[in-house]
Amino acid sequence: MAGKAQPSRAKGTVGHPYSALNLRLVLASFGLVISVGLGVLVALTGHWVPAVILFVLAAVAVVDLVIITRRRAARRREEPPGTHHSLFE
Repeated sequence: MAGKAQPSRAKGTVGHPYSALNLRLVLASFGLVISVGLGVLVALTGHWVPAVILFVLAAVAVVDLVIITRRRAARRREEPPGTHHSLFE
């Protein structure tokens, strides 16, 4: 099955695809906030097993945020000087 041509306005190419690190950053941040918030609420009600599970998910989100941050920094170091970076690239 032949693939469709990439739109001309797309940032990535077939040889160098556009990174999904920004999406991962948003999703990991959302997961961290929700997991911590719900974990605290559930812990206050006295249900410790679901609270621990939510806190473990929050810890996984923190690890993912660290990995994403390191990959974004490495990507910036690899790009040529003078390349424009926005806040979320």
